Amino acid sequence: MEKNISPHAAAGRPQDGSAAVHPDARRGRGTLSNGAGRFERFGNVAVDDGWDSLEEASSLNTHVTEEAARTIITRNASPDIPFDRSINPYRGCEHGCTYCFARPTHSYMGLSAGLDFESRLFAKPNAPDLLRAELSRPGYEPKPIAMGTNTDPYQPIEQEYRLTRRILEVLNEFNHPVTIVTKSARIARDLDILAPMAARGLARVSISVTTLDGKLARTMEPRAATPTRRFEAMRLLNASGVPTGVMVAPIIPALNDMEIEKILAGAHYAGATSAGYVLLRLPYEIKDLFAEWLAANVPDRAQHVMSLIRSMRGGKDYDAEWGKRMKGDGPYAWQIARRFEIATRRLGFNKPGRRLDCTQFQVPGRGVQLSLL
Repeated sequence: MEKNISPHAAAGRPQDGSAAVHPDARRGRGTLSNGAGRFERFGNVAVDDGWDSLEEASSLNTHVTEEAARTIITRNASPDIPFDRSINPYRGCEHGCTYCFARPTHSYMGLSAGLDFESRLFAKPNAPDLLRAELSRPGYEPKPIAMGTNTDPYQPIEQEYRLTRRILEVLNEFNHPVTIVTKSARIARDLDILAPMAARGLARVSISVTTLDGKLARTMEPRAATPTRRFEAMRLLNASGVPTGVMVAPIIPALNDMEIEKILAGAHYAGATSAGYVLLRLPYEIKDLFAEWLAANVPDRAQHVMSLIRSMRGGKDYDAEWGKRMKGDGPYAWQIARRFEIATRRLGFNKPGRRLDCTQFQVPGRGVQLSLL
């Protein structure tokens, strides 16, 4: 049975099981619980009614809701990210990465940043049509559109909905540049679109690799491609002429930071010529969800990991200050940055190369005189 309580009453106590979901029900998922979002007045707490009801579990299936979006290009003015516009054809992400900084966005829909984020998804079937209309507006000025900035555009439901592919078809038609970040090998499916776009200087890709440890990857990002598959996708893309780099993200102290050099070496072997990294970010609900995951999966290191995170965030779990939120601050953050710098320089990453070309943009049919015949 369930009992309603204020979600704030249990805040900061992720290990108490108040919003925990039975292990059999969340098999193959990243987080352990499904607490109420931060805007909700009440949450649900599981209470044993004496009939062993807490031992009953049904599988937590993925549910997709189709929504009619009103716009599809999201604008931003953040000074510490290299793009000013992005597209996200899906809300929520079935990859289930326990550390995902986008999880709190589900709270705006009255849902949990926990298991809801990875099981109750939203798709925007009208995204390609909206994009076509927005690109066709008079006065539109082209700049690279980023995909994969919030949720992964190649998560499992892309296999059915194919929204990312249809968006790429529109961008290809308009000669519009695009950048993609993903941790899915499914991106290789769209080589027939990406390769011609890359040949015209219109496409660039980054594959996110968190760890080379298959067991850790399965636990931390359960429905994403294996590390091996990601490197294979990287190799295929580069071999086809699509500039594809590696994003070592997120770097988690005492958990995967010892793998930085090995991940970069693997990416170099797969043909990557660019590399970047992002330090673990724990905004809003993520700090409790991640602490809960640490306690359950690496209890011997949990306190040490959180202590190091706070040492890079001014004593807090997270610092949202621009310029610091991605890289952190302090001696340990400096050490990570220095190691990354030395390794990328040694491997020849991030040398000046061809920039994405915005000059080829053209609305199909515009400026072409119609025949009177």
